[in-house]
Amino acid sequence: MPAVPRGPSRRSVLAGAAGAAGAVLLTGCTGESGANPGDNGIALERRMREGAVRDTERLLERYDATTAAHPDLAGRLAPLRAAVAAHSAALAGPAAAQPPGAAGPSASSSGSAPAAGTPAPRSAPVPATAAEALTELADTERSLSEARTITLAGAPGELARLLASVAACGAVHAYLLTATPGAAP
Repeated sequence: MPAVPRGPSRRSVLAGAAGAAGAVLLTGCTGESGANPGDNGIALERRMREGAVRDTERLLERYDATTAAHPDLAGRLAPLRAAVAAHSAALAGPAAAQPPGAAGPSASSSGSAPAAGTPAPRSAPVPATAAEALTELADTERSLSEARTITLAGAPGELARLLASVAACGAVHAYLLTATPGAAP
């Protein structure tokens, strides 16, 4: 009779170790004795939010590219894309909420983001078949969900809760993208 493995999986151990290492690296040590410790936490949260928004914007671009390449998937992808857009707004936080037309920096206007009207570079073309495109999009959602789960270990309280929620939603999206529509669970 084969032995049944007990304890955490290899993936969960590696994810935990990576999260702990990331938390140590993100908190770091500073030699500035006069610095306000709260300022470092605010800067860390801002950087983490900006990175999360950039990742979410890239995911939105993948949804848009998939819909453009496979218009027959538009109805299926629309609610998932809308949820991802809502995640982007939530991750940007209240500081990014500005009146329409207001000038000023926002979390999505970092130096690494393309200028308005400039198409963003795509990392890979959309697969030729709809099934392969859905699988690729599910893999992207799953990878981002796993990365967010690791990142939340070093995130401040409220941001950690938000990242956990968005990561869980991404895992559900990955499932829905690969599930057969109309099939019984």
